[in-house]
Amino acid sequence: MLDYFQLGGKIAVVTGGASGIGLATAKLLSEVGAKTIILDIDQRKGKEKEETLRAAGLDIEFVKCDVTNSQDCQSVAKLIGEKHGKVDVLFNNAGIIRRKTVVDLDESDWDAVINVSLKGVYLLSKYLIPLMRNYGGGSIINTGSGWGLKGGDKAASYCAAKAGVVNLTKAMAIDHGSENIRVNCICPGDTDTPLLRGEAKQLDIEESSFLRSSAVDRPLARLGTPEDIAKGVLFLASDLSAWVTGTTLTVDGGGLA
Repeated sequence: MLDYFQLGGKIAVVTGGASGIGLATAKLLSEVGAKTIILDIDQRKGKEKEETLRAAGLDIEFVKCDVTNSQDCQSVAKLIGEKHGKVDVLFNNAGIIRRKTVVDLDESDWDAVINVSLKGVYLLSKYLIPLMRNYGGGSIINTGSGWGLKGGDKAASYCAAKAGVVNLTKAMAIDHGSENIRVNCICPGDTDTPLLRGEAKQLDIEESSFLRSSAVDRPLARLGTPEDIAKGVLFLASDLSAWVTGTTLTVDGGGLA
């Protein structure tokens, strides 16, 4: 059974890979054998994490990329094509949040959230799918959210973007199934990441109180960890999910139950 989880010889690409869920997933995919390329807009943090993980013996490479920029995404695809010739796993994970209603939200904030969380999935998929298709297929995992499946307070742009990711996933699964490309969506609940902690500041709530309140009503009564989500991504990336496509995996401690 352990062979199903092995990704030896695979090339994996993880966006938003310098912190949080992206970093935990890049680490896990590398631990099971993948050559993992982390993409992030934060060059300093990305290089720092690359050095740390490589010192631990993992096959990690950092490439600076703004997923909202078409030229950046094309350049990444060109670089990976020239160096590796293929992509087997793409984890479209980059995202940001602005905790505001539509009335309070600036247009620039709306655009930023939609561009990073939704347009970024489109752009990187557009340019990396050919590398996947030409090598016989692969697995794409997009990061949605529990708030992509139900509404949430003071997060209008985020809810809209993540709902878009959920349905974009289904459309991509239909379009690319014949190319042996599986496309699935993972929907985390509140997970202890810099993004979640940043929400406390946006809402002007004391951080520890905000984190406690985010966990208290869940059946498992705790926040998720980045590693919790990474394990779900590994399932969707691996051969254990070989007949799974177009679906949504909710990993939220029972928050939507």
